[in-house]
Amino acid sequence: QVELVESGGGLVQSGRSLRLSCTASGSAFSNSVMGWYRQAPGKEREVVATITSRGTTVYYADSVRGRFSISRDNAKNTVFLQMDRLKPEDTAVYYCNYIPSTGRNWGQGTQVTVSS
Repeated sequence: QVELVESGGGLVQSGRSLRLSCTASGSAFSNSVMGWYRQAPGKEREVVATITSRGTTVYYADSVRGRFSISRDNAKNTVFLQMDRLKPEDTAVYYCNYIPSTGRNWGQGTQVTVSS
């Protein structure tokens, strides 16, 4: 059973940066598209960014494009999310998972809170 462990969240002021990390167990990571998701209070979980297995193609939601950057290290089964120029509306619990996530377990997520 694949385990996903997210870390790196915290409380920051608007305009500052955070770097999230997510480590996955198992051998499927290096051959899989991975994504970062987030869920704000009272809202549905949404995809924030995705990255193909070799990191050659990335996708960003309109709300974060130009501020967030996704990357991965297949040797360490880890995917990263560099978040710059954070805004209060980025406040959410951030998760990583496979793309698609159907049938996949979710980790505990990491809380990101941006104060104005």
